[in-house]
Amino acid sequence: MPSTPNSLPQERDFLKLSRTHTLVPVYRTVAADLETPVSAFLRIAAEEPEAFLLESVEGGEHVGRYTFIGIEPYKKMVSRGDQITVREGRKTAAFTGDIFSELKKALSGHKPAKLSGLPPFTAGAVGFFSYDVVRQIEKLPETTKDELGVPDACLMFFDQVLAFDHVKKEIHLIVTTDLSREKREGAYARAVKRLNRLEKRLAAPLPTIRKHKPLGKLKLEYRTPKAKFLRSVEKAKEYIAAGDVFQCVLSQRFDCVPGVDAFEIYRALRIVNPSPYMYFLRFGLDEPKGAKKPAAHHIVGSSPELLVRVHGREVEYRPIDRDSSPRSGRSRGSPRGGGASRR
Repeated sequence: MPSTPNSLPQERDFLKLSRTHTLVPVYRTVAADLETPVSAFLRIAAEEPEAFLLESVEGGEHVGRYTFIGIEPYKKMVSRGDQITVREGRKTAAFTGDIFSELKKALSGHKPAKLSGLPPFTAGAVGFFSYDVVRQIEKLPETTKDELGVPDACLMFFDQVLAFDHVKKEIHLIVTTDLSREKREGAYARAVKRLNRLEKRLAAPLPTIRKHKPLGKLKLEYRTPKAKFLRSVEKAKEYIAAGDVFQCVLSQRFDCVPGVDAFEIYRALRIVNPSPYMYFLRFGLDEPKGAKKPAAHHIVGSSPELLVRVHGREVEYRPIDRDSSPRSGRSRGSPRGGGASRR
C-alpha cells in the first residue's frame, strides 16, 4: 500500500504548532482505492475491545465524503445517575457529579491545530447518552425497573483515527498529540511511531471471519404485550387532545439472540438500510456490581436523522417532525423532515 514518504506536518512545523496549540495532529495519507471501511475496520479493530466505525450514505445512494474509524481510547467516562467513573490509562477515579459538566470540562481548555486537508474530526469523544440521562436535567418519577443495567452515558476519548476520504480515495491515518498530557520533547517521534504501527496493521491480511451455523428463524421476544401497547396509544391520544403534548413517539423493546458477531449484523444493516448516519460502537462496561473483566457491549445503528451539529458558534438542529397538525402558518400535511433551526 503506497504512502507519502513522510508524516505531516514536518517535525519543525510540529514544534512550531506545539508552542501555541495543545492538540496537534500528525498524519500520513495512503491510497484507499483497494480498501473499504469494512475491510479496514477488520484489519485495524477486529480484536480491539473498544473501537468505533462511523459511516454515511446520503439519499440512500450517495456515499458521504468521510468515514471514521477509531481504536484504543486513552480515556473512558461512564455515568450511572450522578455516579461517574473515569478511567485513563491505569488510573480510575470514581466520584459524584454531573456528566454534562464533566464532559464539558474534559473537552474545554484545548486549542487544536487545524491542518489543511484533514477532515473536521481528527480526535475526540465518541459514545452514547441513554434516554435516562434526562434525569440529570429534570426531576422525573421512577416508574420502571432497570433490567439491562446500561449506564446513562459512556464516552470514549480517541486520539488515533482513520479517516476515509471517499472523494480522493485516500485514508488519513491520524494520531493527535495532546500536549496537556505529554511532554513536547519526543512527542513527534512518538506520534510517528504510532502511525507506523497503524499503517502496518492496515497493510496486514484480513483476519479470518468465524463462520456461524444458522440458528433458524430469528425469535423476537416482545417486551410489551399488544394489549398494553394499544392502551398506551389511546392514552397518548388523550394527552394530545388535552393539549399536554403535540407529538408523542411510542416505542417498545424487542429481545433476541442473533447468534452471530455484532459486526456481522452491522455489515448486513449497511447493505439493506444504507443511511446518512450509520454507526458501530464496541465498548467494555463493568457490570453495575463491578465485574473484574469488562463485558463486551455493542451499539449498531442506521439512522436517517441528524439531531444536532455544531460548527464553531453555530448550532444546527434537525429533528424529524412526525406531527401533521398545522403550526407556524404551515398547512396540514406539509413536508417537515427537511427543516433546520440554527442558533
